[in-house]
Amino acid sequence: MWIALAGAYGVIKGVRDVIKKVALKKSSTIEVLFFYTLLSFVFVLPWTGEAVSIFGNGNAGYLFLIAVKSFVIYIAWICSFNAIEHLPIGFYGLMDMSRVVITSVLSLIILGETMTFDKAIGMVLVLNGLLLVNMSRTVQGGGGEGIPLRYVLLVFVSCFMNSCSEIFDKWFMRPETGITTGQLQFWYMFFLTGMYFIHILIKRIKLDWTMLWKNYWIPILALIFVIGDKCLFIANQTGDVIPITLIKQCSVLITILGGKIVFKEKHILFKLLCAVVIICGIMIGVK
Repeated sequence: MWIALAGAYGVIKGVRDVIKKVALKKSSTIEVLFFYTLLSFVFVLPWTGEAVSIFGNGNAGYLFLIAVKSFVIYIAWICSFNAIEHLPIGFYGLMDMSRVVITSVLSLIILGETMTFDKAIGMVLVLNGLLLVNMSRTVQGGGGEGIPLRYVLLVFVSCFMNSCSEIFDKWFMRPETGITTGQLQFWYMFFLTGMYFIHILIKRIKLDWTMLWKNYWIPILALIFVIGDKCLFIANQTGDVIPITLIKQCSVLITILGGKIVFKEKHILFKLLCAVVIICGIMIGVK
C-alpha cells in the first residue's frame, strides 16, 4: 500500500512541478507562492475539527515542531520556485533528485534506518546520474543559454530543506506521536500561510488578487498538492524514508516529458539517459 501511495505522490509531484512553471509565466513568484499556500490551507479546512483536537489529546507540544517544519518548507519553496522560474523544468527535475542522497543520509543518522547493500547500490547509481547531469550544465534546455550556477545552488538548498522536511514527516507519522495526517496537514499549512503573509507585509509586496481566478493553474496546484501530501503522510505511517524517497523520484520522468511537450525543451534524450540511470538506482534500492 505504501509503495503505491509513494508512487502516486511521485507522479503528482512531477505534474505539480510542470504546472508551477506554467503558473509562474502568468504571476510573480511570491503571488504563486502565497496564493498556492493560501488555497492549500482552504482545502484542508475540512480537517479543522480533527486539527483542534490536538489540544485535547496532549499533543499540543508538537505544534512548535510543526511550525519548524513549516519554516523549513517556507525557505525550500522560495528557493525552488525561483529555480523553476529560471531553469528548464527537465533539468530542474533531475537536479531535484539530489534529495535522495540527502534524505537517505539524514534518515540513517536521525531515524536510525538501516542501509542494506541494495539501498547502497541504488544510491550510488542515483548519485552517478546526478553527477552526470551536474557535469553537463552546458546542455541547454531550449533557449540556447547556459545553466546559471546560482539557480543550481538554489535547487540544492531546496533539496536539503525538503529532505529535512521529509525526516519531520516520518517522525510525526510514527504511531507513538499520536498525530494524524489531518492534523499535520492543517497546522503545517496554517503556519506556512502565516509565514508567507508576514513575508509580504515585511517586504510591502503588492499582490494582484485577481490572480486567484485569472491564473487558474494556482488552485489546481493547491488541490493536487493537498492530495499528494495526504498520500505521502499515509505512506510514511508504514514505509521507511529511504525507499519512499527513492520511489518518489519517478517524478523526474514527468518533468522531463513535461518539459518537452509543454515547453519544447531540447536535449530530451540526454535527460532521459540520466533519468534511466537514476531510475535503475531507484529500482535496485527498493527491492
